[in-house]
Parts: sequence; structure tokens; C-alpha cells
Amino acid sequence: MKLRNLNITLLFAAGLLMTSCAEDFLDVPSQEKVEAEHSDENYHPEALVNGVYGMFTDWNYGFAFLGITEIISDNANKGSSPTDTGTDKDILDALTHTSTAASFSSMWEHWYKSIGRATEAITYAEGYEMSDESYRQRLIAEARFLRALNYFYLVRGWGDIPIQEVDLIQRAPVNEVYDYIEADLNFAIDNLPLKSAYAAKDLGRATKGAAQALLAKVFLYQKEWQQAYDLAQAVMTSGEYALEADYATLWRSSTENGSESIFEFQARGESIAHGVRQYSQTQGPRGGTAGIGWGFNVPSDNLLEAFEAENDEIRRDATIIFRGETLYDGREIFNTENPMYNEKAYSSANGGADNTDKNIRYLRLGELYLIKAEAANELGNSSEALNALNAIRTRVELPEVTSSDQTALRAAIWKERRLELAFEHDRWFDLVRTKQAETAMPAAGKNFQQKHYLFPIPNNQLIQTPEMQQNPGW
Repeated sequence: MKLRNLNITLLFAAGLLMTSCAEDFLDVPSQEKVEAEHSDENYHPEALVNGVYGMFTDWNYGFAFLGITEIISDNANKGSSPTDTGTDKDILDALTHTSTAASFSSMWEHWYKSIGRATEAITYAEGYEMSDESYRQRLIAEARFLRALNYFYLVRGWGDIPIQEVDLIQRAPVNEVYDYIEADLNFAIDNLPLKSAYAAKDLGRATKGAAQALLAKVFLYQKEWQQAYDLAQAVMTSGEYALEADYATLWRSSTENGSESIFEFQARGESIAHGVRQYSQTQGPRGGTAGIGWGFNVPSDNLLEAFEAENDEIRRDATIIFRGETLYDGREIFNTENPMYNEKAYSSANGGADNTDKNIRYLRLGELYLIKAEAANELGNSSEALNALNAIRTRVELPEVTSSDQTALRAAIWKERRLELAFEHDRWFDLVRTKQAETAMPAAGKNFQQKHYLFPIPNNQLIQTPEMQQNPGW
């Protein structure tokens, strides 16, 4: 089979892409092209798609990502040493950040690079000579799923954003960005296999269920309740997934890509390899008998109080490592600098190494139950909402919620999302979409202002493209 040549926006090593930085965050092809005709190698479309997956293992997910998803919220504090700012984690924690905060710039650039690579993979696969048309469509669908996921992060954080494939400077309205995401995900739903249809070597790739679950979440954020409900229900009744019996195991290696897993950022197998770069190390207990990490992104007293107010010992103890605790694998966490750490980031095998074997759970069935519950309640179907909500509570041995009052049930579901999904990198976005931030953040000692509903466009981006307007208040 003859491979066509193209300008490739990526360089591959061991099947995963590695690149230098581009001049323009949005113009991914700028300095990263290599001419395939000048290389001794041609690339199969699957290699390009694999390269998009590889973006999830980047250092940005080990540090900048923590800052703008958890440390900024009421779930977490900066942690580490008082004198270690973590570049900008101190000002994110205090909500005193500006448009020059490095974490915003890092993730803005990273998500747009990921989108650019996904688009390159799509274009390449569309023109590649291939006899198996279903395989071609599957690869395109994987890349479109990954592109949609990255756009979802951007639109939730910044609101109106450029659609890279349309215009590099003009910010498209939120509704147009969501339309674009939905188109990608609907294509993915139509062309991706079920999780059970993949060979063992392909476990962890995007699936039909992952595309349905992400689209349900996209609809949730737009308050498209019926669509969110229908898609959550489709995933729940597909026969592809089941809740893990023991919540405490959800972020351990034993359940990676397991029955509850819908989509995870893969850390490449059981042995410690490049993994998600330093994800466990940056959040590991600092000092003391363990000394396996930098101690960033620590649980807040506010989160601890939320667990204890609900008598939620199972999820509390599965989410928080306490100073003086002996962990499930026998490791002692004594005399640490901080009193609490994020247990969902803990890797038993890692031992504080730079590289990690830790998969990041992005979508799991437990969240789909809560999406269904929230959508059903907004549709006036309290019975279905209660059934879904209480299935999650029963697993962690909490009493069932019985109130069918829509307002009270809404508050109960929002509270459940916090406790169930703590440190799973959605808390800030939940606070913003539900407008709880105005009361929740001050209650955690953080001075929330109206401008915080949107992230600031990174200052470096505005220097490059001054025509792009800043978000209000920044």
C-alpha cells in the first residue's frame, strides 16, 4: 500500500508525538511541520491518532491542569511549602491571578495544539489509501472525539473561543463552539465501536460509549436536559459498563479501564513509563516517612467538612490521604508537611518517581448516573432522578434521599457531584455552570468576583494576536 506524503504537524517517537513549541498557540502547523517527503518514513493514520492520545501524558496535565481545575476551586488549596508558589498555584488558590498566570497559558496552548494534531490526523486519514473503510472511519472518529474533548475544556474555561479550523483569531460564540463539538461527537457515536468490540491491545481508545457520555456532559452544560438524559440512559443501559462495587478502588491500578471506566487518559500500561508526566509526584505526600511528592493540590478543610457533614466516610477516606495514615498498600504517611493529600493521584508503584503509571479517569459511569439524575430532575421526573442519585449513595452506604421537591433535589444532586467526583478535575467548571461559585467560594475563604466566571485570555496570546479581545474584567 502506497502512503501519501503530507506536511505533518508532529514528530513521532515510539508511536507518540513529541514537539517543540509553536510561535502562535493557535497556529499549530507553524514551526512544527516536517516534510514527509524528506523523511525515510511514511506514517500510517493510526500513528497520527496515537499522537493525539499522547498529548494526555504531557507535563501540563501534571501541574498546570491541577491549578485551573482543582486548586482554583473550593475543593483544594495550593499545598506544598508556604514558600513554594508552584509558579502561579498560590495566586490561583487565592483567586488573585491575572492574564499572565502561566497555568492558563500552558493549558490554552496545550489544548489548541491537541486540537491541531487531531485535525491533521483527520485530514490525513481522509486522504489515505486504505481498503478498510470502516477502519478509516474509526480512526477519524477517534480523532474527532479527542478534538471535541479539547474544545470542551476550552469553551468551559474561556467562553467564546476561536474554532481553529475556521479562524485563528475570531472568537466564535459559545453556542457555535458547542455546535462544532456536537458535530464531532455525533460522528464519533456513529463510527466508533463499543468498548467490548476492541481488541485487548486497543483498550483505552475512544468508544461509542465514550462519545455518548461526553455528549451527555456537553448537553448538561448547555441545560439541554432531554438530550443529556437520553444519552446518559443510553450509556447506562448499553450493557458495556457497571459500577464498581467498592468506591475506594476507583482510582487504583486494579480498576484501570475496568467496568466503570468510560474514558481514561492512558499512562501506557502496567510498568512505569513516561505516563502522565509527574501527575502522582506533584501531588504526592511531601516530606515525612513517605516523602514521595511535592505536596501540591491538597484537600481543603472546606471539602473535608463537606464529607463529614454528610457522614461520608467511604468517599472521604478514598479521596483524602491523612497525615499519620497507613495506606491500603502499607505505605506510612507520617510527619508530612501538609495534613492532607489527594489520594486519587496516589500511585502505589510510583514511589515519587518523575514518571508515573497513573491513568486519569476522565469519564466513568458514576458520573453518568449523576448526569441522568440532574437532567431528570430538571425535566420534572423526580422518581428517575432519585433512583439514579440513590444508586450512587447506596454504593457508599449513605441513606437514600427522599425529597421530590425540585429545588431540594437539585441541591442534593449538586452536593453529590462534589463528593462523588472530588479531585476528578470538574469542580471549578461545576461551580461556574451552576452559579454556585458566588456563595461556595467565599465560604471556602476565596474572594470570587464576576470576572472569575471566565478565565482570562492568556496575555501571551493577546500579544501575538492583539485583535483578539480579552474577557470582561481581565
